[in-house]
Amino acid sequence: MSEKGKRITLLKAAEAEFEEKKSIFIGYAAPVSSEEEAKAIVAEKKKEFADATHNVWAYYLDDGIHVRYSDDGEPQGTAGIPVLNVLKMSGATDMCVVVTRYFGGTLLGAGGLVRAYSAAAKAALDAAGFAYMEDYTLFRLTVNYSDHQKLADKLPKMGAIIDATDFGGDVVLSLAIESSREGEIAPVVSEITNGKGSLEIVGKEERASRI
Repeated sequence: MSEKGKRITLLKAAEAEFEEKKSIFIGYAAPVSSEEEAKAIVAEKKKEFADATHNVWAYYLDDGIHVRYSDDGEPQGTAGIPVLNVLKMSGATDMCVVVTRYFGGTLLGAGGLVRAYSAAAKAALDAAGFAYMEDYTLFRLTVNYSDHQKLADKLPKMGAIIDATDFGGDVVLSLAIESSREGEIAPVVSEITNGKGSLEIVGKEERASRI
């Protein structure tokens, strides 16, 4: 899902664990960019927790265009769908959640299972955090030493990110700025360097900004 044109997904992969009537629930959430990546995470968690009673999972991609879930042996409708519903209700997209259960000997009942799997999924999402994904334009800027400090002060104030600085014969800065603002850099560089700075676009990439 997006807000003001920005895609919302998870900030990072994370895990959360809790106990319900001696059953241990371990929720794992991760951002994913494809069904293949989601399936790989599910396979990895099934292998990691091969001794678990259940490894329930769901993924939600492309604002619901690609969706799958599994109860992994739990009663139908008590596990996979509740996990998926948590993903849908989060307002984010492109994510996968696996909830591992170690049975503690006490039956939870259908309602108890729905609540427990939903809680585990939500705890995992909360631990992962949410982020806006934005398109950034990457630049390589070459300037002389006398202009470098002025630009190093000015560029961050206008929203540019200085990823790296290489001090050689000249100073070479690796920059990134939201693509919607990429046109703002060249005039600033030209003004500060009197047209002597060399600025080139070297790529585009998506970056996360914590909500």
